[in-house]
Amino acid sequence: MGNSPKQPKQKINRTIHSAQSLQLQKDSLPHSIVEVVSTLHKAGFEAYIVGGGVRDSLLGLAPKDFDAVTDARPHEIKAIFGGRCRIIGRRFQLAHVYSGREMIEVATFRAPPKDDTHTTEEGMLMRDNVWGSIEQDFARRDFSINALYYQPIKGEVLDFCAALDDIANRRLRLLGDAAVRIEEDPVRLLRALRFKAKLGFDFDKSLASQFHADNWGRLEQVSAHRLYDETQKMFGGGYLAPLLPLLFEHGAMTSLMRFAPDAPTPLMMAIAKNTDQRVAAGKSVNPAFFYAALLWENYLYQLAKFKKRGLQFFDAQKKAAEQVFDAQRSKTAIPKFAEQFIAEIWFLQPKLVNPRVREIANIERLPRFRAAFDFLVMRESHDNHPLSEPTLGMASWWQAYQDTSSTDKQAMIEAFDQKALAPKRRRRERGKDSTNAELAQLRELSLRSEVVKTRPEPLFVVAGADKLLQNHEQAPPKPKRPIIPEMPVPVFAKVCFSEADFEKLLANDEPYIPAARHRKRKPSSTLSIKERNLGISEADLAAQKAQQYADDGGTGQHHHQQKQRSSRSKKTDGANKNKQRTRGRKSNAKPKADI
Repeated sequence: MGNSPKQPKQKINRTIHSAQSLQLQKDSLPHSIVEVVSTLHKAGFEAYIVGGGVRDSLLGLAPKDFDAVTDARPHEIKAIFGGRCRIIGRRFQLAHVYSGREMIEVATFRAPPKDDTHTTEEGMLMRDNVWGSIEQDFARRDFSINALYYQPIKGEVLDFCAALDDIANRRLRLLGDAAVRIEEDPVRLLRALRFKAKLGFDFDKSLASQFHADNWGRLEQVSAHRLYDETQKMFGGGYLAPLLPLLFEHGAMTSLMRFAPDAPTPLMMAIAKNTDQRVAAGKSVNPAFFYAALLWENYLYQLAKFKKRGLQFFDAQKKAAEQVFDAQRSKTAIPKFAEQFIAEIWFLQPKLVNPRVREIANIERLPRFRAAFDFLVMRESHDNHPLSEPTLGMASWWQAYQDTSSTDKQAMIEAFDQKALAPKRRRRERGKDSTNAELAQLRELSLRSEVVKTRPEPLFVVAGADKLLQNHEQAPPKPKRPIIPEMPVPVFAKVCFSEADFEKLLANDEPYIPAARHRKRKPSSTLSIKERNLGISEADLAAQKAQQYADDGGTGQHHHQQKQRSSRSKKTDGANKNKQRTRGRKSNAKPKADI
């Protein structure tokens, strides 16, 4: 690692072409890329459109997006565009500038690394944030066809490496030493296969010699998340059908997939063609759907293994999917939501092939039903794996079920119940016959008014039941039980109140006082019932108290002592009551911290 990495030796001949001569028009460009480039140009910086947008425009293809490059540093780009700019990236620092609803990726001119500080032992660049001029930036680009700089404001196209000749000759060529450029970034091998499948270009000799096991082994150093992002571009670009055989032919699938087959399966190719057709029609595609086909055989092997261990089918499905995803994460880091999408497609396959009658309507409402149905359609025509269960022609049935009306759907479900599940329902039909016979007999008994002459046949026949019935008829009648005399019912005397009794009750001046309010009201008299019966009046009681006061010498000592005793008893009673109240309560106060 002491020596600096080799730099691509390339003779730089700057050639300026007119955009009009190349049939490039500013009016055909999106407003977002023109606005970003013109804003940087007005701020005093160089700015160009670069990469696949220029290449596809020259080839007459519809560019997927446009990227910009400038001599402004990331912090200067941030200062120009303000809040609609975001700096991202660690290995390659970039600026994302939002113009309306579109996002433009803006990069700064890069120069070759000055030393091997951020280079691995194998020569792979781990960080490339050395800024430079446009000539140095050209030398850092990978393919010649991606090294054209288009200035829409001036109407110029800069070509430093005869890239226009490579486009005219339909040739893919790496800038500089091909072996060194692959060492710097092994993902360029995948990009080369992707450009070959998309554009139909051929490799030059130096690039064609780089597809060997040693270079594919370098992909082990690349992050699994970056490889997954690269597969997203390959699987959803609209050229998956021509790309898939190239990935197997050049040995790339062993680096992208665990337990990869030797060649693409018919199911993979069918789904690849269907994906390209959807992209061409402008429909949305989910690359995880192709992952479901890519890992389908691995899932079948794992499912068969867990079924042999005696696990229940649903548990075997879950275990098999987990094993497949755990193994695949070492190659491409599939996100959790994509793993769940793939697993639901797999789990719904047996339910679509052998649905329960009661679950047919609910299966159609599932979020992943459409994706699982599309997968079943592909399996029905192209899945020939020995571990894959037959589809039984259910794809056409489900298609007809989706296209029909709600009333016809119920009729299809009833017909499916009688036809598809006939072997399982035969035993139940016998039970139905016996149940229907029983209901007919009960209905006949309920409708008849006279005595039924024909006895219905019993549902359960017990041996010897007729003899028991005959013996029961011939047996003498049992003696009647003695009648127990009834117990006499008690008779209560009637009580009648006279008018005098009611007048006495009304004359009573002692109102009813509830127990809860008794202590709050003053009694109408201080005399007890006994004292009233003895004929003692209120005046006699007052005279008795006055006499007792005089006997005490006028001091009221006896009365004072009695008052103290009553107050003491009240205090003790109150204290006991408070103890009883607080004994069952818990304090909500937190303990004070020790100081």
